[in-house]
Amino acid sequence: MAFIRAVPVEAADAAVTEIYDGDRASWGYVPNFTKTFAHRPDVYRAWQQLNATIKSSMDLRRYELATVAAASALRSSYCTLAHGRMLAEQVMDAESVIQFLTDRKTAPLDAAERAVVAFAEKVALAADQMTQGDVDELRAQGLDDEEIFDVALAAGARCFFSKVLDATGTEPDAAFQDLEPGLREALTVGRPIEARP
Repeated sequence: MAFIRAVPVEAADAAVTEIYDGDRASWGYVPNFTKTFAHRPDVYRAWQQLNATIKSSMDLRRYELATVAAASALRSSYCTLAHGRMLAEQVMDAESVIQFLTDRKTAPLDAAERAVVAFAEKVALAADQMTQGDVDELRAQGLDDEEIFDVALAAGARCFFSKVLDATGTEPDAAFQDLEPGLREALTVGRPIEARP
């Protein structure tokens, strides 16, 4: 499940029990990432607040495209699976998500979305090489400075979460095995999904 031990439910203090109960209510089970972050519940709550604040100022489609672009660039299976599933369930169909990850040229994205995706990938992989031209490309597609900053925030925040999960060996939940095989394969870009118990 991870390179570091999970906090067992029966040994959880009040703060850990609260995050376990909250995520069980949302997910139907306690995700592996919650068990990892249970070592620092205050950090997990701060992450939840930060992520919710970033999402609140963005269109869901743009947020998820930027997030999946950053996560897949980082080869984070966990985050790509979670947010790719969200794209397939709430934003676009599964085939479009597969195209987005495997053949970007044929994916049903408009020019602004393609620019957002390229920007998010560059934030994840080479932020030190970002230039005025990268920002100007988003401006040329109609994004204002606040919207550009939102994309940088979404991609930058994904770097934090993805890197922590991969650094600790936190495997994507076995529940992702239930995804349609083609979608599951496209979204598994790095660490494999946890085996079913």
